[in-house]
Amino acid sequence: MRKNKIILFLIFLLVLSINSIAQEKWTLEKCVNRAIKKNISIKQSSEDLKSNQLNKKTAIGNFMPNFNLSGSHAWNVGLNQNITTGLLENMTTESSSLSANIGIDIFKGLQNLQQLYRTNLSILASTYQLEDMKDDISLLVANAYLQILFDKENMLVQESQLTIAKEELIITQEKIKNGVIPSGSVLEIEANLASVEQGLLLAKNKYYLSKMALAQLLLITDVENFEIDESVYLNTNNISNSILNQDISSIYNSAVKNRNDIKLAQTNLKIFEKDLAINKSIMFPSIKGFYYYNTRFLLEDSRSFSEQIDANAGQNFGLQISIPLFNNMLNHVNVQKSKINLKKAEYTLKQMKLDLENTITQAYKDAEGAFKTYEAANKTFYSRELAYKYAKERFNNGAINTFNFLQSQQKFKESQSELIKTKYNYIFKIKILEFYFGDLDLYYN
Repeated sequence: MRKNKIILFLIFLLVLSINSIAQEKWTLEKCVNRAIKKNISIKQSSEDLKSNQLNKKTAIGNFMPNFNLSGSHAWNVGLNQNITTGLLENMTTESSSLSANIGIDIFKGLQNLQQLYRTNLSILASTYQLEDMKDDISLLVANAYLQILFDKENMLVQESQLTIAKEELIITQEKIKNGVIPSGSVLEIEANLASVEQGLLLAKNKYYLSKMALAQLLLITDVENFEIDESVYLNTNNISNSILNQDISSIYNSAVKNRNDIKLAQTNLKIFEKDLAINKSIMFPSIKGFYYYNTRFLLEDSRSFSEQIDANAGQNFGLQISIPLFNNMLNHVNVQKSKINLKKAEYTLKQMKLDLENTITQAYKDAEGAFKTYEAANKTFYSRELAYKYAKERFNNGAINTFNFLQSQQKFKESQSELIKTKYNYIFKIKILEFYFGDLDLYYN
């Protein structure tokens, strides 16, 4: 009996755990973090950053000397000189040799220094590229998140309309039964009920599809239990339009300063400048210091190992100067190509700034328009709501016919849908503008 109770208790805990997981609400912040963590392109960009960080070690290593050791052991069979008698004899001899060499760049036209600067810029560019991709993913997730909220609210409106339509059908049937209105009046009410049911079905499908779109973006397979936290967004008082108090030039200047894609373009321009400096440095003379040591050991020699190593040792050291005079025009062509790439990078940065200015101007106008449209839709909604309540009261009293009542109801439904649409359009337009201003926090606190 005790064992059965323990099993039942464990089953209860398991079910409770599953339910708590199923009821978990996904906030926008959590969705963004998961999308960034799971996105393949971001993972690839992270690996590029690691690769550039490794390249920096190579660039630092260019300042260090090269040091190499080598050794060999050989058997000589046949006619060889006897090291004792000096005569040629048919014999087998064994010998070993050791060598070491050190080389260091003393001057290389500042090429190593320029290469190190370029590597640091490549790391910076990879960082900006990674952050820019994270920004793009954040906006993509935010858009999908808001689409779910819009579809959810639209679905709730349709459910509310269905409840009202059913109540109206009951009231109409009661009036027909009491002889207040003709029996044909119920047909329009029934047709309206069928239309609302169809609208609710479409709204549910659209809501499910928008949830599935975000779930796929987050690589979540259990769409049925995937729910987002919409509580913060349902209250429009949380929406601040203070960004519209800024002028367009202030937003643009902030965007140029903070946008990762602009920083990336600026860094790429510096990289091309370093490429030009590196190609120019190749045309300078270079000086390299070297030291070479070698010795050998013969097994047939009567002297000891240490005596032979000292006696047979040889050293070679000095400076090597290399002056590039002509290399099939390769160095000259590479310098010219670097200048072209640098000029292209300058044009790219200028074009990006122009595009950014146009985008921000358009986003600002869109946000202004979205705010005004939302305000207008809000006023229209309250007017239509009052008109509908008045029409419903008159319809219940038999003062207006079914057609006029349903027409008023239809206008009220349309104003509800328009209010929801303008509300979320306004939210997203404001967040886009804040994003350009440098407010990368896409979440309402």
